[in-house]
Amino acid sequence: MEQRKKYSQEFKQEAVQLTRQAGRGITQVAKDLGLNAAMLGRWCREASRRGPKAFPGTGTPHDQELARLKRELALVTRERDFLKEAAAFFAKTSR
Repeated sequence: MEQRKKYSQEFKQEAVQLTRQAGRGITQVAKDLGLNAAMLGRWCREASRRGPKAFPGTGTPHDQELARLKRELALVTRERDFLKEAAAFFAKTSR
């Protein structure tokens, strides 16, 4: 399976600008840039709806915080499991 392509905020804004130029439709601009017309249409809708705040970047702060907490939980879980195994090992050898 192919990795999803990520486009920069500047690229998206320039692509939307191209569609707003006279005589060029979404389909033609998408074809010229090698994009899917539906994706470019979605970018245009987002740009018109959100204005200069369109295309804030990948992920939201909530998503980033959730990912950080999941990594931290995994680390703490591994540490706990290691300590349990170490305690069991030393309990066996001290008998």
